[in-house]
Amino acid sequence: MPTTPRWLDSEEQRAWLAYIDFSTLLSDYLNRQLRRDAGMTHADYALLAHLSSAPDRALGMSELARRLKITRSRLTHAVNRLGEAGLVDRREDPADGRGQLAVLTGEGQGLLDRAAPGHVEAVRRVVFDALTPEQVRQLAEIGEAIGDALVRAEGTPADPAVLPWRRR
Repeated sequence: MPTTPRWLDSEEQRAWLAYIDFSTLLSDYLNRQLRRDAGMTHADYALLAHLSSAPDRALGMSELARRLKITRSRLTHAVNRLGEAGLVDRREDPADGRGQLAVLTGEGQGLLDRAAPGHVEAVRRVVFDALTPEQVRQLAEIGEAIGDALVRAEGTPADPAVLPWRRR
């Protein structure tokens, strides 16, 4: 039986359109900044940053996919490409004979170290410098609330394959 859609009111529509606009513009801005200044995409930067902050600069492929919120297939492609560039190695996981680790190389850490200051400045310039401290707190709370709602909506244990990092 069809139900009437719960249409957005004018303030919800304003917020939704603002989100679409700024998320698209921000993604493009950060990609352009990193490509120009470091020759990498924002997705590659995130992958390298996750490895950099992990113990021994290594993470299991499944865990890295979970942290990046991407499919394992997409992660494999990215790690292979970054491996060819000498930025990431793949090794067998000594704790799990079936699993593999992605390991940040010295060259990858060096690239990340060179890219980070410009990237952080770009983020600060277009996000945090535009907000009051109260708005920063609210942004964090809003992001966490929406993230939690998405996990609840898509991450049911009955069908974990709906989560991107569980897909092949």
